[in-house]
Amino acid sequence: MTCEGERTRLVVLGGAGVGKSAIINKFLYNTFTEKYRTTVEDLHSRTFQLGPISIKVDILDTCGDLQFPAMRRLSIATANAFLLVYSITSEDSFNTVRCCFEEVREQRPDFQDVPIVIAGNKLDLGENQREVQLEDVSEWLYCTLPKLRTKLLECSAKTGVNIQEVFRCFVTLAKILPVAPDDVAPLKRRSSAYGTRRGGSPASGSSGGSQSSLQASGSPKPRSRSLIRRSSRKTKQHLNESNPDTTECLIS
Repeated sequence: MTCEGERTRLVVLGGAGVGKSAIINKFLYNTFTEKYRTTVEDLHSRTFQLGPISIKVDILDTCGDLQFPAMRRLSIATANAFLLVYSITSEDSFNTVRCCFEEVREQRPDFQDVPIVIAGNKLDLGENQREVQLEDVSEWLYCTLPKLRTKLLECSAKTGVNIQEVFRCFVTLAKILPVAPDDVAPLKRRSSAYGTRRGGSPASGSSGGSQSSLQASGSPKPRSRSLIRRSSRKTKQHLNESNPDTTECLIS
């Protein structure tokens, strides 16, 4: 994704109402709201401290209704990593994720080298409302598509299940730190949170943050106009078959 001192961009794609903003807010602010607010484009800038390494990250929350194709093309072109979100209760939202991936594949010749995490949100709604089976998504991701630097998992922005793991996966996929959990030092907060938004109200929640190990510090600096991509050798991944509430994201 990036080297120390550089700025990297994580672009979040998916259909409307799947919980893209909710996942980001749960991770950064440890907040959740049932009220739905349409997103045009929101940018959250953070500095993460991974042991001795300091990484500046822009998390770009994109519009889910596909009304702004030019903005989507620009966001895809400038991304260093992608988070594709669907709802496990909506087959249509999974089809939208597949369309988003095709957009990435068409626009990015290096798509096989870019870290991509697929997250099935709304795990808290239970199996009786499920329309998308994890096995079906896994078959599409690991069997149908070419080899990717990717990871699949399900999560809940409401309860917080696997929210930390969603973002920890980018650390392992990008090989920023050793994969072994014991070798990765906890991330620590360095200052108060900061974020910028377009087309909506200020970020909900306080900057008190989560008590979890993944924490970030805000940096009120302008967005980088220069995005540097880093390619590394491709690795082979497989679906982590552990329970959704696992505390570690394992890549093999």
